[in-house]
Amino acid sequence: MKKTYKIEVDCANCANLMEDAARKTTGVKNATVNFMTQKMIVEFEEGQQVASVMEGVQKACKKVEPDCEIFL
Repeated sequence: MKKTYKIEVDCANCANLMEDAARKTTGVKNATVNFMTQKMIVEFEEGQQVASVMEGVQKACKKVEPDCEIFL
């Protein structure tokens, strides 16, 4: 399952770092962050709870960029 989220990120480098952090989160099959459109696309592994996986993604992204916002 893929879901698109609005994201608020300040720079392209931070977007790349957040993308890497999201991809490493348990339950995430793939993740893409587009700085220009301010969107994050997350593809979840089969059988994962979307809400709990996104909590992990949000925590991982906050470690990279404390000011980032992911609108769930």
